[in-house]
Amino acid sequence: MGRMVGLPKIGIRLHSGLEPQQCVDLAKVAEISHFASVWFAENPFERGIMPSASACALATSRIRICIGVWNPFNRHPTLMAMEIGALDSLSKGRAVLGIGSGRAPINQQMGWDNRRLLGAMRDTFHIVRGMLHGEQVTHEGAVFSVTDVKLGYKPLRRDVPLIMAARGDKALELAGEVADGVILANMCPPGFTHYAMNLIQQGHRKANRSGVLPVVQYVSCIARPDGAAARKAIKPAIAAGLRNYWELGQTIPSAKRAILESGIAESEIQRVLDRVAQGEPAEQIVGEQFVDAFAIAGTAAECRDMMMAYAREGVTELVLTMLGTQPVEDMQYLSNTLELA
Repeated sequence: MGRMVGLPKIGIRLHSGLEPQQCVDLAKVAEISHFASVWFAENPFERGIMPSASACALATSRIRICIGVWNPFNRHPTLMAMEIGALDSLSKGRAVLGIGSGRAPINQQMGWDNRRLLGAMRDTFHIVRGMLHGEQVTHEGAVFSVTDVKLGYKPLRRDVPLIMAARGDKALELAGEVADGVILANMCPPGFTHYAMNLIQQGHRKANRSGVLPVVQYVSCIARPDGAAARKAIKPAIAAGLRNYWELGQTIPSAKRAILESGIAESEIQRVLDRVAQGEPAEQIVGEQFVDAFAIAGTAAECRDMMMAYAREGVTELVLTMLGTQPVEDMQYLSNTLELA
């Protein structure tokens, strides 16, 4: 049975498909609307997020400025420490750094060995944390090694939160062991969150750590007074996400498992994907159970109920990707109704 808990913190995801000025505009609205955070998703070969994150840090004063995530193969751990320290100073102590190992197919495009991803993550956390602590770091790792590296400036904070994106069993356990929090990706239903929490806590206990580890969950969202229209409008995005992660799941078991933790039968998932691939409209083919599993959509009251499903599984912060044609209006409506102030 789920725990009795309150509404988690609510953040907004700003992705690299957005121009920096669009990110600034949305970050301003998010702050005025009392959202807790903005998260900048950086994908290889798309826009780097430092210009957007820096601009948003200057355009706001309260909201947390969160990287979600950087990949150590694109940004060496020493560069991560250099840049997050500078961003934290610019934002006056509001920065959060999310680190992930990246998607295996893209890593292969860049010539990286996917067999050593966990080693890469362990090395990265050790190096970045040590440098932010002001230490001179020497580390011989499985993937990343450094000798006598030290930041040439004193970071504003030595305790910038370092959180880890994870989905596979061993990665989730490692996150509980070494990170200050965990990010769970889009298309991970509450059933998977429940599954993941057990592994995160296992790693937490293994490292003899105490306290509650923050868990950040990305979810796509459309919130409108016309709940039926909102749920209908989000179905094409669900179909696209389902296709991408289902294809990934053919070679990455954790991606497939995450989807199946929705409780939706594999045959039903394949049937929907086949029909959408044949050109049938997602709005007609994607059933309501897919919306309940993979999105937060509907009226603000309906969205609140869906948010609470994640909270009961241990999520402490929901990060919403506001989809549709009117993200600003949807954000304001959601904030006003949920009384985020």
